[in-house]
Amino acid sequence: MDDLDQYIERRKDRDPAFAEGYESGYQEFLIGVLLKEARQNAGVTQEELATAIQTKKSVISRLENQASDARVSTLRKVAQALGKELVIELREPETKTKQRKMSRKQMARA
Repeated sequence: MDDLDQYIERRKDRDPAFAEGYESGYQEFLIGVLLKEARQNAGVTQEELATAIQTKKSVISRLENQASDARVSTLRKVAQALGKELVIELREPETKTKQRKMSRKQMARA
């Protein structure tokens, strides 16, 4: 783990608002990275992908660079055009999991 990663982890530990904002921002960034990587691995240009899902190249660019407002239907079309499956998962946020674990540890001490 490099210095930046260590700083981010320490900051997330002491500042819940930072942690929440960082995680949501990271997830949005990650969606774009995954879309771009899948498109490039498929050997498809943004223009070709846009044509395949009947949209504009600018939409594909926006998805790859800022996926925060992406519609599920659009993500599904992109995935299908690239021969992939879109999977959406609901799970407990890490902060709640950590809080729950801390509560269990605290209860064990009592």
